Amino acid sequence: MPRTKGVLLTAAAAICCATALTGCSDDNTPSSVSSAASKAASAAESLGREATAAASSLASGLASDLATEASSALASASAEASRKLGEIKDGADVKSDVKLGTPGTDKDGRATVEVTVSNTSDASKSFAVQVDFTDPAGNRLDTVVVTVSDVAAGKTGKQTAHSNRDLSGEVKAKVARAVRY
Repeated sequence: MPRTKGVLLTAAAAICCATALTGCSDDNTPSSVSSAASKAASAAESLGREATAAASSLASGLASDLATEASSALASASAEASRKLGEIKDGADVKSDVKLGTPGTDKDGRATVEVTVSNTSDASKSFAVQVDFTDPAGNRLDTVVVTVSDVAAGKTGKQTAHSNRDLSGEVKAKVARAVRY
């Protein structure tokens, strides 16, 4: 049972027991009833503070776990993007030949953005484009590499980039790297 539920159940049990014991006492004077009720209220207040602290600790731990998971996922995605782009030999840096559409969300809840490449060479080429999904402050949330294959000379090609995981809040996209090969 989660700690918070246990603390709340203990608080409820303490109040019930104090109430029951007060009713069973031979001394039902107003002062003894008032004293027992005061003790029960004090116990409930103390347990309430403990429940609040346990819930706060649980929420803090959960937030920390989520931040660690997100950081790990970003590091993994970054390593994979570097690996993919590192495999391309004799490629040309063509970041200026890439345009991104407006970020959106797909049916699975992942961030998306349309990638359009312009082949300014005189032969059919393929493109590998690293797209960084960021928050409004520019902090990277995720990164992916999308390939646009066999774009004819002088033509454009399109592909949609999808984030590796669900991203919350306002998401922006930018071209981090682009290689034509």
